[in-house]
Amino acid sequence: MPCATFSTCFAAAVVTWPFHHVFPLVSGLYRQRLKPRSVIKMENRLIAVLLSAVAATIAVVYFQWTKRSGIGSSKMVDQEVLDKLEAGFQKLQEAKGCKSLLKKHLTREVFDKLKDRKTAMGATLLDIIQSGVENLDSGVGVYAPDAESYTLFGDLFNPIIEEYHVGFGPTDKHPPKDFGNVNSLVNVDPTGEFVISTRVRCGRSLQGYPFNPCLTEQQYKEMEEKVSKTLSGMSGELKGTYYPLTGMDKSTQQKLIDDHFLFKEGDRFLQAANACRFWPTGRGIFHNDNKTFLVWANEEDHLRIISMQKGGDLKQIFKRLTDAVNVIESRVPFSHDERLGFLTFCPTNLGTTIRASVHIKVPKLAKNKDQLEAIAARYNLQVEIVAHTNSYKMMDGNKLATNYSSDIYVYSASFCIIAFSRSASGYIRYLSFNKVKVFPTCAKSRMDSASPEHLLDCTRGEHTESEGGVYDISNKRRMGLTEYQAVKEMQDGILELIKMEKAA
Repeated sequence: MPCATFSTCFAAAVVTWPFHHVFPLVSGLYRQRLKPRSVIKMENRLIAVLLSAVAATIAVVYFQWTKRSGIGSSKMVDQEVLDKLEAGFQKLQEAKGCKSLLKKHLTREVFDKLKDRKTAMGATLLDIIQSGVENLDSGVGVYAPDAESYTLFGDLFNPIIEEYHVGFGPTDKHPPKDFGNVNSLVNVDPTGEFVISTRVRCGRSLQGYPFNPCLTEQQYKEMEEKVSKTLSGMSGELKGTYYPLTGMDKSTQQKLIDDHFLFKEGDRFLQAANACRFWPTGRGIFHNDNKTFLVWANEEDHLRIISMQKGGDLKQIFKRLTDAVNVIESRVPFSHDERLGFLTFCPTNLGTTIRASVHIKVPKLAKNKDQLEAIAARYNLQVEIVAHTNSYKMMDGNKLATNYSSDIYVYSASFCIIAFSRSASGYIRYLSFNKVKVFPTCAKSRMDSASPEHLLDCTRGEHTESEGGVYDISNKRRMGLTEYQAVKEMQDGILELIKMEKAA
């Protein structure tokens, strides 16, 4: 970034130099017989300043345009990277079963246009697509290595964003941040009959830093220092403790596992995107004393900020989140784009980055899926099944535990074994193993030592049933609306679901 700024200033200086030095000389010789020298000198300076301003503006605009369009960036990418890009492109084209948005939108024309480009922080097209090339079962297949990638490689990102975020086109503009009137939100289930828990989270990136693949070890340390200092200074309800993953002792680790707060090293998708470099340097967890406010530092995004609690008091939960975000942002500026909103590592989380969700019991509606899906569609809600696994044990006796993110984590004594992660469609997308393979008892079929394939078969598909009618329901839209609108949309949908459940 400093190089780009210097280049812009240098270009402007070169363009404006003649107007300051040559123009006054020529103009003065021409008019020296008509007006006093002092008047001519003053006029020349005024004209030179005006022309210089125009020339400087043109130079800056042209430089920024060439930077965004990639003109002049050829030969910045070395041959080894170009060879890997070509091999990756061919692999995508030959993968018949690959259905990713990457494969769909990375045409030969787009590929040839973007392959030679490099951002000011050194990101190339390879950094963007390598996870999708390595994992052909990816749903999206791309990550942004830094903020500039979203514009420099816009020919790839824009159509992917438009398709994933349903119609948010390249000329659309995300509205400014607006948490709205938090007091207008309500407790969606004051009697506690239906809603088990509520959670609102958002992602943030620190301004001036690239995203995971381009971060240095020193930058991870700098960011953690800034974040931990900010979070440790929280007061009131937000007051809590920051736990760095580096050097964490086993008792603290187990405590965070028991609370379902501890995140693991990234899955194969993030690993392939180089999002786990220097692990666990710079990573950490903060939670308040009441365990209703949680921050993950340098997991997938620089910050994952979460407000959660039992019951359905959405007003209280959202207010806690907005208070925390405002405090953090006042001390650590966030990366934001005028068109795309808040910038994140994955393009699926752009804009508001808000995910507001409830775990809700609607056993009657669970028997009438058409009605449930109709309400969800009307309010732009995403419906996911919550697996009831807490009562079933792994081979080593440890329980399967669900956390607030609705992902299912399986822990053993050696920690970090299995993680289910869900796709945008609401069905479980993949099952990854880390370090030690432990096959748990399947919660649905009761099969002992169930394989990953068996677990997937039992937990996804059109005929999957929700045990007890418990669902994780969240807002589907993140771009093209405000934070308040995203949360309000979820609230209104949940209120309608409860109304229909009572009437059923």
